[in-house]
Amino acid sequence: MDLSHLVVQLGIAAICGLLGNFLIPRQVPGKFFGLVLVGLIGVWLGAWIYHWLKTQYGVAAPFLSWNVVNVPIIPSILGSAVVIYTLTTVLRWGRYNP
Repeated sequence: MDLSHLVVQLGIAAICGLLGNFLIPRQVPGKFFGLVLVGLIGVWLGAWIYHWLKTQYGVAAPFLSWNVVNVPIIPSILGSAVVIYTLTTVLRWGRYNP
C-alpha cells in the first residue's frame, strides 16, 4: 500500500463515517477525527462482512459490489453505521455525557 492509496482510503473512511452518522444521528467523541476512525473501522467491518456473505452464501447483489480503489462503498457505509451505533450505545451505557 502506497501513500496515495492510504489517502484515498482515509477520504472514503471520512465520507463513510459522515454518511453513517447521517443514518445513525448520534454524537461521536472526537468530532471529525472520531468519525474518520469510525469510518476506518466501518470500512474494515463492512468489507469483511460483505466478503464473508459473498463466500459463504453467494450474495452477489450488484449494488453491493460498487467500489472505489477496492473499497466496497455500500457495505462500508453500513459498517460505519453499525460501529457508530455500537460505540455510542456502549459509551452511553458507561455514563458518557457529551
